[in-house]
Amino acid sequence: MIWLSLLLVAFIFQIATILVLEFRNPGRAVAWMLILFAVPFIGFVLYYFVAQDYKKRRKLRRRGSPLFQEMKAKLWQQTEIIDSIEQMKNKDFQGQERLFSLLTGLSESPITGCNETEIYSSGEPAFHAMLESMYRARHHIHIEFYIFRDDGIGRQFKQAMMEKASQGVKVRLICDGLGSYQLPQAFVKELEQAGVEVYFFLPPLIAMLDRRVNYRNHRKILVVDGQVGFVGGLNIGDDYLGLYENMGYWRDTHLRISGDAVYDLQRTFLGDWQLASGSLLSEPGLFPEHCCEGEEHVQILTSGPDQHWDAIQEMCFGAIAVAKKRVWITSPYFIPDPSIYAALKTAAVAGVEVIVLLPYHSDSRLVKLASLSYVEELMQAGVRFYEYTKGFVHAKVLIVDDLVGTVGTANMDMRSFFFNFEMLALLFDREPIKRLEKDFLQDLSDSREIRQEEFMARPRRQKGAELVARLLSPLL
Repeated sequence: MIWLSLLLVAFIFQIATILVLEFRNPGRAVAWMLILFAVPFIGFVLYYFVAQDYKKRRKLRRRGSPLFQEMKAKLWQQTEIIDSIEQMKNKDFQGQERLFSLLTGLSESPITGCNETEIYSSGEPAFHAMLESMYRARHHIHIEFYIFRDDGIGRQFKQAMMEKASQGVKVRLICDGLGSYQLPQAFVKELEQAGVEVYFFLPPLIAMLDRRVNYRNHRKILVVDGQVGFVGGLNIGDDYLGLYENMGYWRDTHLRISGDAVYDLQRTFLGDWQLASGSLLSEPGLFPEHCCEGEEHVQILTSGPDQHWDAIQEMCFGAIAVAKKRVWITSPYFIPDPSIYAALKTAAVAGVEVIVLLPYHSDSRLVKLASLSYVEELMQAGVRFYEYTKGFVHAKVLIVDDLVGTVGTANMDMRSFFFNFEMLALLFDREPIKRLEKDFLQDLSDSREIRQEEFMARPRRQKGAELVARLLSPLL
């Protein structure tokens, strides 16, 4: 009896610990309690190693800020800063002072006015453009990806990096320690022997011991000579070319940028490089002056557990809240937090056209179940859902009225909002928004709409599985 009493006391202690530490996050508390009841004691060990609040690590958070402060004055002299709403070329922004103030106050990266962009809707043209830019490099190549594979396209990027490094170009590569854990050591060693500097962001063992395994660098960045940059949904792997039979055609969205906004891609890379390698890069030529050829307005928005604000989540909420005509969302993983959920529901009830495009074939059964758990209630409010059937849709796109379109790495889910290091490019000009609109409409034609009556008649077993996935969704 004594040992039973001790076990009960220990179990109560675990419950109390989770409730005390997660009182500000009831969703997370419920999810961890469910795990604790399912696997007592083991669940608490998982909580200890996985649930550490990254923001408490003030030493890490302070590293990024001085980096930008030292560069800020010089960069802003070289950049066309949009610091008043009257400067916005997009006339739909007139009268949107609140949204403008939100966007300019959320991030250290301003809205810039001297940019040129190109949008790619699949892997082949995007990879071709990235490789072409790399082979033109004269000073440096900075690459950062969540997943980097040793396969056909991965070896093409490896060859480009090695060749440029042999020519004296500084080549630096960051891979996420968990996303790229399958990358062979021989692949990395070959790069390093050729002169490429390679670092992994929070390798699994180190992250586990340091209780940061839950925080991943999900960014996808390429910067060449500080002049040209790329960001979007593509990682480096043959699956992103649609060469994996189980996934089929891969639909993604990636963005090429030249102009002012490249400085912010570069700044983000340098901050991540400092976190991964421990060294601060400050060599000349990282932020070269450029000739302004484009006039597009672009803002680079970053978010991560090392920052004070959940900038991407707050931008999404603010943009959806002011929508008058449409909110179009493409996301492979749809697990909205309560505020985004309420914003979408309110917009739909108010008559705004809210459409969410999801994959029909998902690469995560649990995440899809969690996504579907939100569908019924939102459909009752007027939100329309489509499932992409041509292959797998991995694009992360948000279009709000004609105000703004976004391309980047963040999914419409709580992991991207609160746990991952993410990045979005906000596009404010009519032409790039029209391109995103055209792609979205094409995707709808390659999709099937989820009908409310049909969906509500799904089996009880699936509803039960969705309920469990919903409870776990704050952790997915």
